[in-house]
Amino acid sequence: VQLQASGGGLVQAGGSLRLSCAASGSINRIKVMGWYRQAPGKERDMVATISSGGTTNYADSVKGRFTISRDNTKNTVALQMNSLKSEDTAIYYCNAEATYVINVEGASYERQYWGQGTLVTVSS
Repeated sequence: VQLQASGGGLVQAGGSLRLSCAASGSINRIKVMGWYRQAPGKERDMVATISSGGTTNYADSVKGRFTISRDNTKNTVALQMNSLKSEDTAIYYCNAEATYVINVEGASYERQYWGQGTLVTVSS
């Protein structure tokens, strides 16, 4: 699975940005897609995820401001970010979790894939 992210940039506080990520390769194995972010000196944290069925999950810090969406026909995931704050400044990474079946009994494992990261800078 390969992931190509785009859409980062510089925006003033209160503004909006939209991130997009396109998946290619073994896309039929992808179950969950999402966005994570890493601020300078901090760990990479989950921002939002969405399952193939459309179930979403958000970090508390972005609930009500960010919206994740997925187009399974185009193999893309997007993150609409509104009311941006300076603390949203980070490198944002697209993520995909793919499931691989090991045997006929259905045993499987998951593997994480990451995009190259896109920088979002929010000026106050």
